[in-house]
Amino acid sequence: MSENIAIKALIFDLNGTMIDDMAFHTIAWHDILNNDLKANLTEEEVKKQMYGKNEEVLARIFGQGHFNEAEANRISIEKEKRYQRAFLPHLKLIEGLEPFLAFAHSKNIPMAIGSAAIPFNINFVLDNLHIRHYFSAIVSADDVKMSKPDPETFTKAAALLHTSPANCIVFEDAPKGVEAAENAGMKSIVLTTMHTEDEFTGYNNILRFIKNYKDPLLKDINEMPYFSFGKGNISEGL
Repeated sequence: MSENIAIKALIFDLNGTMIDDMAFHTIAWHDILNNDLKANLTEEEVKKQMYGKNEEVLARIFGQGHFNEAEANRISIEKEKRYQRAFLPHLKLIEGLEPFLAFAHSKNIPMAIGSAAIPFNINFVLDNLHIRHYFSAIVSADDVKMSKPDPETFTKAAALLHTSPANCIVFEDAPKGVEAAENAGMKSIVLTTMHTEDEFTGYNNILRFIKNYKDPLLKDINEMPYFSFGKGNISEGL
């Protein structure tokens, strides 16, 4: 890319972007959907439905209104408890993310989390890994009416950071998240933790695909080839 974008804020999706945990979500959903709710779905079928809020996942599989709000909330929390129990021994940031966050924070780059996760899961990650202090804003499933690919999650995060959407970079791992960023007018860097590059065809806002935060794009945070951390902002030119 030849365009030059003044980057003033960073927004991170959580699951699959900051932590590599999507396989554990698949297992937890597969367990509760099949063993508790008798849905009889394969893991691949479950994976295809795993986007948006938990109640939206249930509505897609069982139909709108099949569960009342209290039932959907109970199922949602139980699913997350199973996920957390299984994932806790493996909980860690994706390689290279800790120094990347620390350096951006030291340069006063505002950062936010924009995730479809409920606060119960976001708190699980931030508090167990002691990284809450890096983020000026958190937008969870409870904070929006519309899930990704609607841009609300990211536009709300940008507003909380007092930054124009055009000056935000979104780190994402899922096509729906990249679409949400594009709908918000934001560029994306994609983590290939769960999806391959060919699953992102048709999106025009992707700057790069990276495997982790030690990728050549980001690994040398003092002399990044694509980012130059300045006083209070990042200038990006590809």
